[in-house]
Amino acid sequence: MFADQSKAPVRLQTQPTTNPIYSGVVDCARKTVQWEGLGGLYKGVASPLAGQMLFRASLFATFGSSKRWLATDTDGGARALTTADFYKAGAITGFVAAFTEGPIDFFKSQIQVQIIRSKVNPEYKAPYTTVWECVRAAVQENGVRGPFQGLGATILRNTPANSVYLGTFEVLKRAAAQRLDTAPEKLPAWVVLSAAGLGGVCYWGVIFPVDCVKSAMQTDSLAKAQRRFPDMVTTAKLLWQEGGVRRFYKGFTPCIIRAAPANAAMLYTVDRVTTALTSAS
Repeated sequence: MFADQSKAPVRLQTQPTTNPIYSGVVDCARKTVQWEGLGGLYKGVASPLAGQMLFRASLFATFGSSKRWLATDTDGGARALTTADFYKAGAITGFVAAFTEGPIDFFKSQIQVQIIRSKVNPEYKAPYTTVWECVRAAVQENGVRGPFQGLGATILRNTPANSVYLGTFEVLKRAAAQRLDTAPEKLPAWVVLSAAGLGGVCYWGVIFPVDCVKSAMQTDSLAKAQRRFPDMVTTAKLLWQEGGVRRFYKGFTPCIIRAAPANAAMLYTVDRVTTALTSAS
């Protein structure tokens, strides 16, 4: 997903800086297969798959509702959305969607980083081998708040990131429609794909340092007393001490490489399905 991370970014973001396990994204993939088999490439995938329906529904339902709300005057009449309105709708969407995306990323990240801990400490024993075991452990340790570890950082990431992502997508579509003298829903496929891909690149380009903070917090210990990263400010300071500005861009390359095609395919599909449903209603 556009906001989801693949395995490589999470592991590159959270591996030790003094004696790194992976030299880059290719090395990460190679060692993942070597140590965990082909199944290792999909470790933690049950979390995003199980939650994607809820997450997608909350994301696009909120974006649609936000645009309708912003297009309504105080007297109940309709008005045209401005450029700023698209970015506002994206920000609202990012905030709301963080509450469904946060737990998905949390469980996935917890599962994925266990191999790093085992390589750093040979005596380390993975406390859970499946997402569902991780869910039970988190709830047992912290109650209903357990799955929301790192939620503040997720909100801080998603709100501006989705503002840029979804706002840019809509603004580019509208600009292209005006230039081609057609309706946005009748734009050629390549235009919609380009707008979606550029929006995805902007998403990661704007917010990746915050994503590093989020990853550090979500892969931290479930036990509060044992956490190294208890809050966003402390996390940012500790990451800075590990490597300055460059520390906040570990795993950036694979994210940017996959941002354009992944987001282009996803948003294009949603855009076309939405248009078809609107036309049929």
